[in-house]
Amino acid sequence: MARSTQAQAQQNRERVVAEAARLFRERGVPGVSVADLMAAAGLTHGGFYKRFASKEALVAEATGRAFGELGARLAALDEQHAGDRAAARSALLDYYFSAEHRDDAGQGCPATALGGDLAREAADSPAREPYAAGVRDFARWLADGDEEDLVAVATMAGALMLSRATAGTDLSDRFLAAAHRSLAERNPT
Repeated sequence: MARSTQAQAQQNRERVVAEAARLFRERGVPGVSVADLMAAAGLTHGGFYKRFASKEALVAEATGRAFGELGARLAALDEQHAGDRAAARSALLDYYFSAEHRDDAGQGCPATALGGDLAREAADSPAREPYAAGVRDFARWLADGDEEDLVAVATMAGALMLSRATAGTDLSDRFLAAAHRSLAERNPT
């Protein structure tokens, strides 16, 4: 019986982390209370501190998970395009700069969605390490380690953030289109 209870506890913990990864991207870290998070996971508020030392600890874990989801998407693109990185990158750019991606922050790029919140965190925040590691891995996937990888991530995250902030205006679509064109020109397939 204890095995089942431990397994259920682990599933519940994973559910909280998954919901946190989604909600933090969707609403921002300050916009998600512990009560909101636990309700979204279908659990009671009181159980939070049995699973996590603090909300800050959960933010770090959820950040790692969000970047893990991004890594899985990138690996799937590589597989879908039979290892042709240029074709995979082109497919990523098509999706990344789409209205669909812009409008689904909860499932979208963690570099964009979490960057503003983490920029306001203390330098020793536990979430900064998984964030930096995730951005670094994303940049490496985009280019072969030169400065182009950093330019690509900065262009992508900046354009998406500005597009989300101006959603509902023609400027929103223009940010996406301009950034897409700029990066696609650097990545001919």
